[in-house]
Amino acid sequence: MPGDVKVLERPRAEGSYVRAAAKGMSITMRHLLKPKKKTQQYPDEKWELAPRTRGTHRMAVHEDGRAKCVACGLCPTVCPVNCIKLVPAEDENGERYAAIYEIDEFRCIFCGYCQEVCPVEAIHLGVHYENAEYSRERWVYDLERLVEQDHPVTALWDPSDPASQ
Repeated sequence: MPGDVKVLERPRAEGSYVRAAAKGMSITMRHLLKPKKKTQQYPDEKWELAPRTRGTHRMAVHEDGRAKCVACGLCPTVCPVNCIKLVPAEDENGERYAAIYEIDEFRCIFCGYCQEVCPVEAIHLGVHYENAEYSRERWVYDLERLVEQDHPVTALWDPSDPASQ
């Protein structure tokens, strides 16, 4: 016979079902007497988020309301899932701007590379996490929608943590 097989005999003594039932009831009573955890009432009570939480994107704007993006092309280049579409253009003064800037939030993995690589700090990840839409098209944020976002932005690092600098 290959290997050593150990055969165990079933115990012949009658077990006490009263003792097993009492043990089960004691466990149940312990759980009943424990203080209960408070349920969070979600729409009224929100979670306290970490300062580095990454949510939906937003675009920074100049004082006159124009988007800060200079259409350098670094953010679509560094994006690992290719969710950023950028079409550059130039105005009559020779300044570059983004004619089309779209982010597909449905494909985005919220890695933050676009925020880190931006030379003018135009694109930011915000702390907004409630993303519910009724159609797939609403997940594509164009430049107008990115500029309209007004939620706070995420921190790239935690200033109180010396290991993060």
